[in-house]
Amino acid sequence: MMLPTHALVGLALAIPYALAVPELGAVALAAGFLGGVLPDVDLYADHRKALHYPVYHSAIAVALVPLAVAVPSPAVAAAAFLALGAAAHSVTDVVGGGLELRPWEGTSDRAVYDHYRDRWIAPRRWVRYDGAPEDLLFAVGAAAPSLVVLDGGYDLLVFAALFVAGAYAAVRRILPAVATFAVERVLLPYFPSVVVASVPDRYFEEAGEHHAGRATDGAR
Repeated sequence: MMLPTHALVGLALAIPYALAVPELGAVALAAGFLGGVLPDVDLYADHRKALHYPVYHSAIAVALVPLAVAVPSPAVAAAAFLALGAAAHSVTDVVGGGLELRPWEGTSDRAVYDHYRDRWIAPRRWVRYDGAPEDLLFAVGAAAPSLVVLDGGYDLLVFAALFVAGAYAAVRRILPAVATFAVERVLLPYFPSVVVASVPDRYFEEAGEHHAGRATDGAR
């Protein structure tokens, strides 16, 4: 799923706590939103492996959310909903597409890495790819509770996330061609090998490039 969807899910998951413990509502909501974003910081370094922990994030959230209810404090609430947002992100990525450049083609058997079992989880493809129409619909559904329940400027955050989601969904199918053009015409001819080597392999698929051959091409 796309990043705005994850962020909106994380925000929505914090709403019950924000209503029950209003003095910590802002902390929980911010943490849930950021938790939904956090796993995708690994986008260009072991994506869906370095920061995606479907088992461990979930275990931490299961332990901390009840603790945040029993012993409310800003630190515990922040940790609990950061973990819950990250857990939801890591788990829901399994229902999407794989890691290939064009996930709608269904050629990858890798969705999210399970560190607990030391293996990749296969994509379910209930949401065919990030930015698919059903992904956008999911984002709108996740935004609805926040728009109905929250006030105090949260609506601006939600609408901004939905705008980004809509824009991304509109251009998603052409992004692989843009990435391939950037690799072939800009990255390889003009950037040093250390930069080229840091780009994930999937962006070299159409160019026929692989990690072993990047250093020479990138130094030209």
